[in-house]
Amino acid sequence: MKHFFATAPGLYPVFLFLFLPLLAGAQGFAWTPGLQRAYADLQKLDAQSAWTLVAQESPDNGVRIFLDDYADMLRLVTSDDEQLFSAISDREDDRLDALKKLDGSSPWQRVLLAEVRLHWAFVKLKFGKEVSASWDVIRAYKLLADNQKRFPTFLPTYKSLGTLHVMIGSVPDNYAWVASLLGLHGNVQQGQQELIRAQQDAIFGLEARLIDLMVRAYVLKFSTADGQTLKQLVNDHPDNLLLHFFGATIEQKNGHSEQALAYLSTRPIGKNYLTLPVIENILGDIFLQKGQYSTATAHFQQFLATYKGHNFLKDSYYKLFLCQWLANKADANSLVYLKKVTTVGHTTVESDKAAQKFAESYLQKGASLNQKVLMRARLASDGGFTDSALAYLRPYTEATFDLTVDKAEYTYRMGRIFQRRNDNDAAIPYLSRALTLSEPDQLSFGATAALQLGYIYQQKNDRPRARVFFKKALSFKRHEYKNSIDNKARAALSQL
Repeated sequence: MKHFFATAPGLYPVFLFLFLPLLAGAQGFAWTPGLQRAYADLQKLDAQSAWTLVAQESPDNGVRIFLDDYADMLRLVTSDDEQLFSAISDREDDRLDALKKLDGSSPWQRVLLAEVRLHWAFVKLKFGKEVSASWDVIRAYKLLADNQKRFPTFLPTYKSLGTLHVMIGSVPDNYAWVASLLGLHGNVQQGQQELIRAQQDAIFGLEARLIDLMVRAYVLKFSTADGQTLKQLVNDHPDNLLLHFFGATIEQKNGHSEQALAYLSTRPIGKNYLTLPVIENILGDIFLQKGQYSTATAHFQQFLATYKGHNFLKDSYYKLFLCQWLANKADANSLVYLKKVTTVGHTTVESDKAAQKFAESYLQKGASLNQKVLMRARLASDGGFTDSALAYLRPYTEATFDLTVDKAEYTYRMGRIFQRRNDNDAAIPYLSRALTLSEPDQLSFGATAALQLGYIYQQKNDRPRARVFFKKALSFKRHEYKNSIDNKARAALSQL
């Protein structure tokens, strides 16, 4: 069961917006002016005033119970503080018990019970408690499904239920039987339709729109129009730190690091906002992609100095090594960073898995000068700096590289560069060659190349070929990006 819910790590950011408050009018669920203001502040990560306002409300109000829980969830996921998690994790049961004592005839009771369970499901996933998190998700789903049957016109249900349906629909085929066995049903189209329906609600339209954008970014294919919608959303809320943060993560993931940097550079800053140490890690990534190694180093070091969790530690030490290596300053001191990769943190997130794999390989075998060129091209391409990426690779051909893995990476990078430059006809031969080279050893470049070929043929409206390549992406069994690639391929097949 835990493997079923572990198949969607790329959806972790989507979870944050599952947990947005619900206007209430039934007995036991009063949405007072103070709670409305607290809700608005929490959505901005402006936590100090929110906590003060919530503390002034009746402890028996279901909305206050929910907001107390929401605030705890935000503290935990922004800090990754395991000591804090250990200290307050028993609050889940206390709040569930308190909500169960309120008006059971109100649709708000089941919705808020589900939201609290989803809060803790996300938190537990962050702290490696997959089995317990899975049960919370299952129970939340059943509460929301029951609420939908009892109150089919009650829009607040569809925000979280729609997101869960997307998640269920993007689970790879080999885990679909688990979903069915557990009574979880849904698909991507159904989930998206429910999110669109939730956008009609005057209160939750903003949250539902953002969830939909995050689904497009992390599960489906993020389009230029989606980027414009996101930009307008962020610009309309200049004091909302959470929107600026998610805007940056979405754009960085989709190869638009300059736009991501713009969101972070204009983010609101103040003592009332919750701290987000991970922003320093993101900024380090962006400047590394831009080849500004000293600036990148400063951001990674700041992240390590302020972060209390265990995720992204391997990734940050790996990137500190890259800053030295790519600047041709690799020496015994820089190898200290690489050795740290093998001893610190966890390998829960994919970036940490990739860092661990690189460190082990480099420490055993070293790397060639050609691999350094490939790394520079990869980073530039990932950030959307395609002119620089192409300039790195133009002097080379596949024959330049001796190792199959390097040949596969070279052809994959060239294909992705042309794809990002909207020259799909030039991209196809390179991506196809990367797929051919990668299949025998199940290299990740083959799985990602197959996924991108599927998107290209989907764009060309060649559905049979698109389906073939999405299935090919799923067929790769052993690589560090399997979870996220499988989620996207599965979701694309569902759309077809």
